[in-house]
Amino acid sequence: MSSIYDAIKQDHDNHRALMKKIADTSGDSTERTQAWNEFYYDIKSHAAAEEETFYSKLMTKTWGQDSARHSVEEHAELDDLLEELNEMDMASPGWLNKFHKLEHDYNHHMDEEEDEIFGRAKDVIDESEIENYGEKFLERKKKEMKLVDEKKEDSLED
Repeated sequence: MSSIYDAIKQDHDNHRALMKKIADTSGDSTERTQAWNEFYYDIKSHAAAEEETFYSKLMTKTWGQDSARHSVEEHAELDDLLEELNEMDMASPGWLNKFHKLEHDYNHHMDEEEDEIFGRAKDVIDESEIENYGEKFLERKKKEMKLVDEKKEDSLED
């Protein structure tokens, strides 16, 4: 049984590896397209599951409200970059420049979660309050993975 912190960190490590793989590819190659698609779907489902499990729990704590709001706001900014990149030509120089912005911003976000938010959350949320949250996160992520395209269609209609 993994903790919520371990489950999120494991995803972050995978995302870091995928970003490196994407950055090491060029143009509209099969390798870049495959790595991008894996990254795109995984990060979208990760963010939604994180908000619905971890951040919803943080919101129940006075200290956690501001941190959760800040992180959810960063998720929205990252999501905007993801959608812009998803619509751009991967072979264009503009795509790689925008990807590097996403990479920088997402690395900052992950570091902030792991170095600051996790530590503080461990201080204010008793382990018994979040027992099984790692499994809840992973279950929710699986559900969210199936909803990525549907949510994108819904947002286009708004």
